[in-house]
Amino acid sequence: MPEVAFYVLVSEDEQQRLLFVCKLVEKAYRSGSFCYVRTDTDTQAQKLDDLLWTFRRGSFIPHQLYTGADPSFENVILIGSSEPPLPWQKVIVNVSIQFPEHMDQAERILEIVDDTPEIKSAGRQRYRRYQQLGLTPVTHKV
Repeated sequence: MPEVAFYVLVSEDEQQRLLFVCKLVEKAYRSGSFCYVRTDTDTQAQKLDDLLWTFRRGSFIPHQLYTGADPSFENVILIGSSEPPLPWQKVIVNVSIQFPEHMDQAERILEIVDDTPEIKSAGRQRYRRYQQLGLTPVTHKV
């Protein structure tokens, strides 16, 4: 069963939420994890893709949008609005309001929640669902 961590931001600003995701992805990449960032829409995935190029001066995180085809490289961060391909299921950064259905291979799931009513409510539902599955999510207030 995976470790589940919720990162709860006090802001309702989507840009702040995506910047936090970039920092978290950078930390995962530097520790050797090639995670999958799951978004709600392709537009949100594109915003995150663009932001990963510019969020920190001098930072380089190899990444690409996942469109259902195998990525060009194995050691890359994938970003997409669908379920992750098998090799990228170990670490999932969930920016989506949806529960990650295919978590059989997951070692860690990082849930990013902000103070927007819809996102907060969906986060609470996912938290309860993890508990129903016998998992004990850890919460970090950011």
